[in-house]
Amino acid sequence: MTFARVAGVGSYLPSNRVLNNDLVARGVDTNDEWIVARTGIRARHLAEAGQTSSDLALIASQRAMEMAGIDAADIDLIIVATSTPDFVFPSTACLLQNKLGNKGATAFDVQAVCSGFLYALTIAEKFIRSGSHRKALVVGAEVFSRILDWNDRATCVLFGDGAGAVVLEAADSPGILATALHADGSHHGILSVPGNVCGGKVVGDPFLRMDGQAVFKFAVRVLADVAKECCDVAGLAPESIDWLIPHQANIRIIEATAKKMGLPMDRVIVTVDQHGNTSAASVPLALDAAVRDGRIKRGQKVMLEGVGGGFTWGAALLEF
Repeated sequence: MTFARVAGVGSYLPSNRVLNNDLVARGVDTNDEWIVARTGIRARHLAEAGQTSSDLALIASQRAMEMAGIDAADIDLIIVATSTPDFVFPSTACLLQNKLGNKGATAFDVQAVCSGFLYALTIAEKFIRSGSHRKALVVGAEVFSRILDWNDRATCVLFGDGAGAVVLEAADSPGILATALHADGSHHGILSVPGNVCGGKVVGDPFLRMDGQAVFKFAVRVLADVAKECCDVAGLAPESIDWLIPHQANIRIIEATAKKMGLPMDRVIVTVDQHGNTSAASVPLALDAAVRDGRIKRGQKVMLEGVGGGFTWGAALLEF
């Protein structure tokens, strides 16, 4: 029987690091104390003009491939999770494939907003377990700064740009122990970008809009539930998890989720303070940070989980 395991991880953050007080200097009606108290965010990275999701994804992917010890030609599946693609089409995955110098691999995008990386990782695992593919590059990449209303302090202070990548490869023993994905479109109105382009003109509202309180309540409930669901499938108690890597949206959501799972915060990976909410990139960014600083080690059990607009949510339990 064929399974899938994580062979390498990588990430990339744009060089433009923006502190809370930098936003104040730009004219955002807020202050550092307000942002930290409500979100835990102290800094975020913003892409330069002309820097796209595929540009960020390229560097993250190269770092993941280097750790995995593979070349671009070895990859036979590329999935990019993004809500901020370079173009309507071609897909960001195809653009990334070209930049990597890969030809012939299956390549496509997944759009599940902040849950996108979990969706993409789960899909890639199914491809590998089916026997149709052997090495997959799974990427979360976002330039959310392009869809923010910088006059809306309730949303613009929350988000950042970045990319994270994972190389999955076929293995004889399980590396992904359980996955779970869900969605409920009836909640679409509490977090969305309610606009589009028609006939070359913007129709509706092209900026991200959010009901923060509704999102908070929904996120805390489903993140704890989906993590426990994965534990049940794997036959493990939640407290046996070595590390929890939740979607990095808000420190209050992260703390509430850990409490509901019975996990102390010293077993939770937190990067929201330095990255902000990078949507589909947040989980792989946090995973790479914790692997590279030595906290996450081979053989440990790691729970990844995300929740985002749609509403979508999901989790994956790894034996790293």
